[in-house]
Order: sequence, then C-alpha cells, then structure tokens
Amino acid sequence: MSHYQGILFDLDGTLLDTAPDLGHATNVALAQFGYPPISAAVAAQVSSHGTAGLLRAGMGDHYDRTDIAPIRQALLSAYAANVCQHTTLYAGVAELIEWLDDEGIPWGIVTNKPEALTTPLLTYFPQFANRSCTVSGDTCGVAKPDPTPMFYAAKQIGVAPADILYIGDAERDVLAGNNANMTTVAALWGYLSTEDQPQNWPADHHLDNLLQLLQLLRG
Repeated sequence: MSHYQGILFDLDGTLLDTAPDLGHATNVALAQFGYPPISAAVAAQVSSHGTAGLLRAGMGDHYDRTDIAPIRQALLSAYAANVCQHTTLYAGVAELIEWLDDEGIPWGIVTNKPEALTTPLLTYFPQFANRSCTVSGDTCGVAKPDPTPMFYAAKQIGVAPADILYIGDAERDVLAGNNANMTTVAALWGYLSTEDQPQNWPADHHLDNLLQLLQLLRG
C-alpha cells in the first residue's frame, strides 16, 4: 500500500503523448498565416508550453511582433477537430492506473488544457474512467502554477494536500504542487526542451519513467 493517499497527474507529457496532434494543429495554423511548419521533434520539446510555446517555435521573432489571437484560434480549432488522431498513452500508464484502481487510491488529473479540449480527449481512453477528478486550465479561473486548481482537486478526491503526490513534466507543475504543499515528481519522460533544466526544478523526486513512479508509490 502506498504511503500517499491520493495521486494527481498533469495530462500532456505526463499521461498522454499529445505532441503529434498538437504539432499537426500548429502546422495547420502556421500554414494558414504563411509560416513554415515545425518538426515533430520540436513539437515534442515545446508542447508543455502550450500554444505559446508551439507558435513561438514556428514564428520565431515574429511571435512578439504579431497579433497572436487569430493564429492561436486557428491552432485550437484545428486541434479540436483532430484531438486524438495520433495521441497515445505513455508506456506504463495503463499498468500504473490499474494498480491505483486495484489499491483503491483516488487519483485525478490537473491540466492547463482548457476543458473544451480536455473532456473530448479523455473519452478516447477508457483507462481513465475511474479518475476522481478532472481539473482543467479554466476550471478555477486560474491555472498552474497557481495552487488554486491543486487545492480544488484535493477537495474533489477527498485527500489532504500534504498526503498527495503530484506528477508533471513542466516546472509550473512542480511549483503548483509545492505551492499546495504536495509532494512533487518531475516527469522526465515528458516534453523537455533543450532550454529546460529539470535538475534545477524544486521537485521532491526526478523520475525517468513510469516504472520508477510505480516503484515509488509501492514504497
């Protein structure tokens, strides 16, 4: 039995590899506005930084000199139309979730992805059916690294923040968990760019894969 009474996860880059679909949507939007596409490798590096990271990767210096709103909307529209064409579970996620369910440990998702995209995406993955909460980027009016979504999720799963382990692949995930007095894991299997320095993130644990996470949970 785990000594953590509840588990919360980030979504993109932590449970799901969404970069292929996010990259495709980004390239649809960039093409509409005359910019060259980004590669799959670049999409995988910047997807944790949301639409800003994706568009900045494609637009370069033009990003800061351009009205981003219409390009961002084009990206979101393209993504909503193809939210799960090539998205997959990371290796080990299904086994981890099955173990949590078997152990009766409540778990949930806290993501900065907007609810209008989160909810349709999750319907493609029956492995997530027993989650105790889904907190999206617009659920609480503020997003990570603000701790408000974390406190809300803790209430939803019925576990005190100090007894929760939060796993995410971005520095804001670590900061959000720390700000809520949760134990934090930096998911090094996620979307890390060459500019990220996860070794310097103030996480309690830095893990390379989900097998290591399962070993941590088993104590």
